[in-house]
Amino acid sequence: MTMADEDTEMTRALRGLASDSSSTRLRAALAVGTAPDPRCVDELVGRCAVEPDFQVREMLTWALTRHAPELILPRLLGELRSERAQARSQALHTLSKIGDGSAWPAITRELMTDADDEVARSAWRAAVVLVPEGEEHGLAAALATQLGRGGRETQLSLSRALIALGEATTPVLRAAMSDPRPPVRQHAIATERLSRDPSAGFDFAIEEAKRIVALGTNGQEE
Repeated sequence: MTMADEDTEMTRALRGLASDSSSTRLRAALAVGTAPDPRCVDELVGRCAVEPDFQVREMLTWALTRHAPELILPRLLGELRSERAQARSQALHTLSKIGDGSAWPAITRELMTDADDEVARSAWRAAVVLVPEGEEHGLAAALATQLGRGGRETQLSLSRALIALGEATTPVLRAAMSDPRPPVRQHAIATERLSRDPSAGFDFAIEEAKRIVALGTNGQEE
């Protein structure tokens, strides 16, 4: 393929990313990822911030991971300061897929406590992937401040993040299991139960936690 042909292919793919058809956008993102081109990175990052289709967003993330980390990391880190929640969320999601530890300082407490649940959930996942050895306890403490937050999916995401940190989570969960706020106490108890018996499932763990809190105990003596 000549240089002119490659330019034509790139132009066609970039045009496809802006199509009204989600299937066209999906194919375009696949094409860019299959033949990575540094000239496409800005368009990929920008599209992540506005793309409404989940499958297309996943393909955009994959396409970005096909490029050199030193090329895409600065652009993704810049997106973390965006006023658009989806831009922050998708940048965090992509950072978690890349797994480059140099991005760790950018996973701030502000992002982990973001008012938008999707941003916060993405930050939790990225933090668990990127946390340096020895900083797990500090991360667990930061994540524990979000116990009791949101609905089922948000709480499940946080439980998974805390469980992924292993033993570092034990002290913060035990403290939260005596928290005066029932939602926090329930979530902490459910997470502790789930960490001991993953096969039980989150819904069962939450129902058990509600029962324990209703009885006026914290479950630690059971």
